[in-house]
Amino acid sequence: MVEMKPTGSPGEIAPPGADEAETAAAAADPARQRKQRPGPAAGGSRPRPTLAGVARMPARDRAYHDLKFRILEGRLPPGTKLLEAEVASLLSLSRTPVREALIRLEEEDLVEVRPRHGITVKSQSLDELAQIYDVLSPLEVKAAALLARRGLKDEEVRRLSGLLDQMERETQRGDIVQWSHLDNVFHSELVGLCENRRLQGALRLCWDQQYRAHMAIVKLRPRPTQSDLEHRAIFEAIRAGDERLAGHLHAQHRERADRNALAMLRGQAAGFAGER
Repeated sequence: MVEMKPTGSPGEIAPPGADEAETAAAAADPARQRKQRPGPAAGGSRPRPTLAGVARMPARDRAYHDLKFRILEGRLPPGTKLLEAEVASLLSLSRTPVREALIRLEEEDLVEVRPRHGITVKSQSLDELAQIYDVLSPLEVKAAALLARRGLKDEEVRRLSGLLDQMERETQRGDIVQWSHLDNVFHSELVGLCENRRLQGALRLCWDQQYRAHMAIVKLRPRPTQSDLEHRAIFEAIRAGDERLAGHLHAQHRERADRNALAMLRGQAAGFAGER
């Protein structure tokens, strides 16, 4: 199994509504506004877990989003075992909405639910992650081809080109964490702009399933000079309306990225094993 170090203890979490407070504080502070990161398109495929708006949701949705946030951010790390009553107490909710949330999370392959035994947060093997990539990557490739067929508006060209400029600057600075965030925004934009809602929904599910592994290797990534070149080529093919070339270049890009990600995860797993 791929082991990922948790970012916090199982019970540690900002209260629902904390994201809204952070957003309001940033809006009142020009210096913080300049530091705010760009977000992905509304129909994008690589969302970052958030609790924004959760406090206003019905109890069953609040339970689902709260638990999913804790799982994806590593606050309920793989292997965590909890009884249903313990989950309800953790979320300060009754057991009925918690039970409904757990069913949804089990369907998304994030937890295992055993009647009368509670839940276990699932870990993932390298084979399982490879299977996720086998679905995720062709869908992203298809999105790029669809976008080339649809064509880009002038403002979309400016936004995508601006993202690539920012990524190249972060490569020069050596800030792989910020580059990785912008990389997610760029790919999410391509998917969001392709205007295929079924494809977008399938990609979001795949993204959530591999999110923990993705975050575990961000700081292990080498300087992404090659990725910057590939992104530029993909963008130019899309801008030119060359559907076949856009798909071909994106397929090559995803194949290399997936191969490198699995190699880093394999090396990380070996390192954890050596520490024991």
